[in-house]
Amino acid sequence: MEAKSNQNDYEQVREDLKKLSEDLSKLTKTVTEGQKTNISNLRDEIRRESREAFDQVKQRGDEAITRARDAGSKAVDDVEHKIEERPFLSIMIMFLAGLLVGRLLDR
Repeated sequence: MEAKSNQNDYEQVREDLKKLSEDLSKLTKTVTEGQKTNISNLRDEIRRESREAFDQVKQRGDEAITRARDAGSKAVDDVEHKIEERPFLSIMIMFLAGLLVGRLLDR
């Protein structure tokens, strides 16, 4: 009788271990799927933040280019205005600058 009781206990332990193994397998799958979801969410958030940062940098770059273009146009307008005011002096300054550059390049 005792052998039969031991046999029943052994079978019960086997069934419990089998159920425990199945539960552990289900838990592992659930955790794995949860981590995949978390990774996917993180990847999406990183992409979104990267796009936002890129857009901000692009906007600042465009603003800097616009400011530089405006400053260049203003400088050209100022030079043209000064040349119109004193054309002979401007020609003499350019002539002397050309001579100076020519001398420097001859060396």
